[in-house]
Parts: sequence; structure tokens; C-alpha cells
Amino acid sequence: MSDTTVTKVDSKFSPHGKLGQKYLASGKFVAMRLWDVEPGHQKEDHARREYETVGYVIEGTAELEIEGQTIQLKAGDSWVVPKGAEHTYRIKEHFKAVEATAPPAYAHGRDD
Repeated sequence: MSDTTVTKVDSKFSPHGKLGQKYLASGKFVAMRLWDVEPGHQKEDHARREYETVGYVIEGTAELEIEGQTIQLKAGDSWVVPKGAEHTYRIKEHFKAVEATAPPAYAHGRDD
């Protein structure tokens, strides 16, 4: 039997993670989160995560340092961080982006 669960999330009431992320809709295999952060905020020290991330920049700019490469992100750009890739983000100006993670980042302490 297929899963017919429907989920709607009102982001005004979404929980926040300790790095500043706002958790949005989540399924069994993928989850969304919103970043809305100010300049000078570094999301994390270099990290390797047990999930794949794809993202889309809504506004602002940031640098994504991934496996020794630096990528400039601006409004309209999208990106991928493969599972296990060492990376960090540096926020250059007010930055708003949506990310999807697979499997869900928040589950089983993957975001810690």
C-alpha cells in the first residue's frame, strides 16, 4: 500500500535548529529547511554530513567552501553538497535560501 499522507507546514510555527535553520515540510526520504541569516554568520565549521543537500538562493550572497573549492552563491543560484563532502558556508549579505536534504537532516541527530 502506498503512503497517502499529506503534510502542510505553516512556517510561522516551524521549529528552528541550533544553526539557525527553520525546518519546513518533511517526508520519509527528503526534508526542506529555510535559512534566513545575516552577514557574518557562518553556518558551521567545516563539516561532513550524512545526507545530500540541494539548495536554492532566494536572496543575498554567500560563499560555499566545499572540498577545497570556493563557490559564490547569489539569488537564483542552486547548488549540491554531496553526502560526506567537507563544506562550510560564509554569509556575505542577508541570505535567504531553501534546502532539501535526503535523507532528512533533522532525523536521528544528523543535523547535530
